[in-house]
Amino acid sequence: MFKTVLLIGSGGFIGSVTRYYVSKINLLAGFFSIPVGTLIINVLGSFFIGYLMGLAERSTILTLELRLFLMVGFCGGFTTFSTFTSENLTLMHNGQYLSIFLYTGLSIFLGFAAVFLGYVLSKFI
Repeated sequence: MFKTVLLIGSGGFIGSVTRYYVSKINLLAGFFSIPVGTLIINVLGSFFIGYLMGLAERSTILTLELRLFLMVGFCGGFTTFSTFTSENLTLMHNGQYLSIFLYTGLSIFLGFAAVFLGYVLSKFI
């Protein structure tokens, strides 16, 4: 049990720190006032977890420990759904309804496309 907690916790630590640095893009890029860094994080996280899911289905390369570290720990720490929802609330409070629609739509569509692409690519690479 302690080993499991350490695997998930260390993966989560790395994922969270990575998320912090990628989210700095929010300070550099302004596209219709949406948080671009968080959008990138959600799409990359979706792609990565989709790839890992597909890889785990077709191969034994991902041990239970590695799946816990990468999928539960890293991806759990890296993806930012709670940040996504709170940023939408901020956009709503600021009356930026077009930005909410664009940000939510892009996040859902690109996130799903990325998880599907990661899953499909895992069958070949």
